[in-house]
Amino acid sequence: ELNVAIDGTGFFTVQMPDGTQAYTRDGTFQLSAEGELVTMQGYRVDPGIVVPENTKSVDISEQGIVTAFVENDPNPVELGQLSLATFINEPGMRAVGDNFLLATEASGEAQVLNPGDPGAGLIHQGFLEASNVNVIQQITDLISAQRAYEMNSKSIETADQMLSSANQVR
Repeated sequence: ELNVAIDGTGFFTVQMPDGTQAYTRDGTFQLSAEGELVTMQGYRVDPGIVVPENTKSVDISEQGIVTAFVENDPNPVELGQLSLATFINEPGMRAVGDNFLLATEASGEAQVLNPGDPGAGLIHQGFLEASNVNVIQQITDLISAQRAYEMNSKSIETADQMLSSANQVR
């Protein structure tokens, strides 16, 4: 129930073990032993959100507002709001593995926005962002391209042999 996807631009901010901030679009979140919202690797999602121990369910709105439904309390408890970081030049970010990126001079400083703000995407709970590459289709396309190359190469070789034979007839 803690999986979220970003619809639009933006990255979740994550606190790495060495204290640096990393950025990810991987919304596969879970709770730590202390109830903190963390990534699958156990890194804290900023801003820190702590879910009470007696929580029945957690709701994350499109604007990133995290609310908990606690046992014996009919009213939801607001725990905080997820933020999204945007960059002037996203391709300038440096990949460090496990779907984490670091800001660089080329990417520019992170601009932290609330989901739904102009320039930031929305958050959808219960979804995960999938890869935009279909590996099977790519391999099939690669094999087709290789066969086309081989056929064209053979055609050029045959044409070259025919021209060579024509030159010898003269």
